[in-house]
Amino acid sequence: MNSVSFGQIEGLFDSSVKLPSIMDELSLGVVIMDLDRRILLLNRTFEVLSGFTREEVWGVPCRDVLRTNICQQKCPVIQAEESNAPVSIEGNIINRERQKIPVRLTAVPLSDVRGNVVGFLETVEDIRPLQQLNDSILQTDSFGQLIGRSSKMKDLFRLIPVVAQTDSSLLITGETGTGKDVLAEVIHKASDRAKGSFIKINCGALPETLLESELFGHKKGAFTGAVNDKMGRLRLAHNGTLYLTEIGDLPLTLQVKLLTFLDDKVVYPLGSTNGFQAEVRVIAATHRNLEQMVKEGLFRQDLLFRLNVVRLHLSPLRERGGDIDLLLNHFLKLFSARFGKRIQGFSQQVRQLLLNYAYPGNVRELRNIVEYASNICQTKLIGMEHLPAYLADVTTVNNEDEGPEAHAFLPISHEGLKKTSGMNWAAIERQLIVDTLVKVNGRRSKAAEILGWGRSTLWRKMKQYGLES
Repeated sequence: MNSVSFGQIEGLFDSSVKLPSIMDELSLGVVIMDLDRRILLLNRTFEVLSGFTREEVWGVPCRDVLRTNICQQKCPVIQAEESNAPVSIEGNIINRERQKIPVRLTAVPLSDVRGNVVGFLETVEDIRPLQQLNDSILQTDSFGQLIGRSSKMKDLFRLIPVVAQTDSSLLITGETGTGKDVLAEVIHKASDRAKGSFIKINCGALPETLLESELFGHKKGAFTGAVNDKMGRLRLAHNGTLYLTEIGDLPLTLQVKLLTFLDDKVVYPLGSTNGFQAEVRVIAATHRNLEQMVKEGLFRQDLLFRLNVVRLHLSPLRERGGDIDLLLNHFLKLFSARFGKRIQGFSQQVRQLLLNYAYPGNVRELRNIVEYASNICQTKLIGMEHLPAYLADVTTVNNEDEGPEAHAFLPISHEGLKKTSGMNWAAIERQLIVDTLVKVNGRRSKAAEILGWGRSTLWRKMKQYGLES
């Protein structure tokens, strides 16, 4: 009689518990091996996955049962033995019916009470459902709250599952309103950290002293007004994700402290010499050109290298082909349901205008336009009279010599459009702000509404372009 029948847990409860009965309830395949990697015990899930019964494979070397494509070169059990730590690797096994099954193998050394390794436990996870999910994602027009069918968005959807499964620092770039915040949260939810917290902090929204306290926390009495200990965002994000939006606005002194944390993962609150480990993935985002800021001495090059381990870029809406039509229909359906309306679509004139508009505020501006129109509209179709006022004054640029983008609509005057000839996008955006402020007699809140931005975004851009006064 072999030892399969005698697998028991002793000393944990008042009486012995049969180990096989516990293992059989797990949805993962589980194999227990001796030091020579011969199988001693396996559970029902592994029997189903491999096609072998526990009686057939008892005492058989695991490589003759698992038959993976990594047994000879990257055996996770050997790696776990050498490092004395868990090792996880993706590969394929060949089951009894000679079917190739993609799996994730995780090997863990088992030690006795004296710390000596006496065997190994290996889990075998069937990842076919995950691969099928990823394949289905590529056949749809969305990934979480990200929506698009353009080639650039499809490429992004393909990268998200891969990027989500790493813990490397991530930098997201793109113009204001392209959806950087949404992408960061989608990556968090698709990762193994999804059960942890997703903590967001805007690096440009607080003065330096408060920002440092928000990030790292402080001890009571660390500064005037610090009447209690405070837990910083880094500690709140332990085992989760910290999202730093507008990282380009982070003061240089805090850039040094953030770099130190990224290197050693230890948080030191203000006023304390005692640090603590924070297992946090950092995702940063910016609309700025950080490389140019490095040249100008406004951003540390070493921090850029540390954040830029993985980089994703969100293209502006004007470069995303058929996504505008898809987004118009999506947001119309969303807001019609939210407001209890029965709006069926856009008039031909409105749809043509919105399909050709340049959207300097990107997806955020498009969403604001549709939300505004859905609020106002009392008919089945959204007409010109239901659009924000600034869209009524758009000028059509129609110059065949200037290429396809010459037919874009811009919410600035004809004279303003003349000024933009030969400008880069930053210069066009600056001119757009100037013309909008002129139209509304300098009322910044109204200008922000017209542009589809938040007031803080407008103020930041005015400061960036030297328009504060």
